[in-house]
Amino acid sequence: MIPRVHAAGSRTIGLLAYLYGTGTHEEHTDPHLVASFDGMSPDPGRDPNATLKDLQQLLDQPVQALAEHARPAKHVWHTSVRATADDRILSDEEWGEIARRIVAATGIDPGGGEPGCRWAAVRHADDHIHIIATLVCEDGSRPDDFRSGKRAQAECRLIEKELGLHQVAPGDGTAAQRPTSAERHKAERQGRERTTREELRETVRRAVAGVRSEEEFFGRLAAAGLLIRKRVAPSGDLLGYKVALPDDRNKDGEPVFYPGARLAPDLSLPRIRERWSVAVPSGQKSESATADTPLRAVPGPASARRAATIAAWQAVLVLDDGDDGVIAAHIAAAGEVLDALANTSAAHTRKQLGEAAVAFERASRSHVRAVRGHDRALRQAARDLVHGGPALGRGEDGATTAMLIDMAFFLVTAAAHWHGKKQHAQQAEAARQAAEHLRAAYQAAAGQPMAVLHQRGRLLPLPLQRRHTLLVRQALPELAEQILAEAGWPALAATLADAEAAGHDPTLLLTEATARRELDSAASVSDVLVWRLRRAAGLPADASTQPLPGTTTAQASSQSRTTGPAQNRDDRRRGL
Repeated sequence: MIPRVHAAGSRTIGLLAYLYGTGTHEEHTDPHLVASFDGMSPDPGRDPNATLKDLQQLLDQPVQALAEHARPAKHVWHTSVRATADDRILSDEEWGEIARRIVAATGIDPGGGEPGCRWAAVRHADDHIHIIATLVCEDGSRPDDFRSGKRAQAECRLIEKELGLHQVAPGDGTAAQRPTSAERHKAERQGRERTTREELRETVRRAVAGVRSEEEFFGRLAAAGLLIRKRVAPSGDLLGYKVALPDDRNKDGEPVFYPGARLAPDLSLPRIRERWSVAVPSGQKSESATADTPLRAVPGPASARRAATIAAWQAVLVLDDGDDGVIAAHIAAAGEVLDALANTSAAHTRKQLGEAAVAFERASRSHVRAVRGHDRALRQAARDLVHGGPALGRGEDGATTAMLIDMAFFLVTAAAHWHGKKQHAQQAEAARQAAEHLRAAYQAAAGQPMAVLHQRGRLLPLPLQRRHTLLVRQALPELAEQILAEAGWPALAATLADAEAAGHDPTLLLTEATARRELDSAASVSDVLVWRLRRAAGLPADASTQPLPGTTTAQASSQSRTTGPAQNRDDRRRGL
């Protein structure tokens, strides 16, 4: 249940005309009162003898009783309360009780003998009501409505539990500002899927990923096609910035600019500068290079993804036992990695990766202030992804994308656990949503490279297959039967064989891959181990060009030709 306290207005009759009208956006059906301050207010919706003027005059009486100079200029209080999409349809009686609780909680009509304002609750749709009140109490005093929005939110959390409704995660004031109704309606009129504010927020957020200077940041904004205005002090110092979409204009034909801080709290220029300008405190160890380390050569898409996977793995370990400020910095930098990954990945994974980045944006901010400087490895990873360029959806580019998504899933899941422990409800839920999008993106990215590895595992000589089966049972006795029963086991067997052929001890690799991090959240333990082992052993993520261990090239080619669809169907029936 979502309450929203709107800006105070000056015309009671104007708001009533809207509430009882046909609606300027969504259709108003059967507008009528469900509750009022006295339970007897005239209802222009269902009483043919009542008019809007009657209701307006009744509500405005305490205001009109004051001397003209004492009347508040903005005396109309307006709050909407909306049920979520999966809630049941509430009765008029239930909505009436909700309205009474909201006006009591917000101080508009506290009850208990205290002076209150006059108010009325109008329902013109199944899923929400509007409450209108005039901000002068019966005794001529002003109501104590300080922070009425937060008080309404708190009361709605209680109502949800009592009525068995969907429980909305409580906020903490760190969320980005939601688009207004006017912005949403404008977007629909213009045929946009999202509002201008949302488009700008995503574009600016992606422009920030891994940047090292103001020049680079503004260069990315310009390259993205945004209009930019900078706020400069008389001294010449840059104080802030605004951005606009070229085709978003006001009624006078002028671009509509949004300051960075209005897009999100962490997109103001001072907060963006913190990402690259804060040094690691003296005497503390940084998880990455220092600020004056020269930039390394720009890697290609595949090597950038492999390096980002390593940085993400290190960040997962920090989230397990780091200080809160350092963890908050890593979570924020993880958002930059997701933005960069979404911006540079192939079409078949881009949508889900974009959704993951958008969802995780909420998880990247909390009241725990990030201690910047320790997050440089992740920010460098984001930078490398951007400068490495777009990745193909096949070959080493595609396989390392799957490898990075797999590790990003664990990083995002670790962020959800940390937020959960800190009782950051909205952030934890956002991280969980991001993890689900990453799961879907992984399935799209991993299909081809895992199919190659699965085929290689099926073609391994039987003695080699038996030896690796025994190896898993000895190295991972608690997980062995689960791993051997998974569809991904042949791919893991192929990876163990590849690692051994490259001179690594597969038993040691397996032990190290499982010792430092839980696998309970993995949909497939085999898949996770495949990518951890291929990363740790320095094996190509795409195995399609590698010779098959234990066979000659000619033997592997012959076996590949004789293993066709019929054999694959037989494998699936046997769960191999």
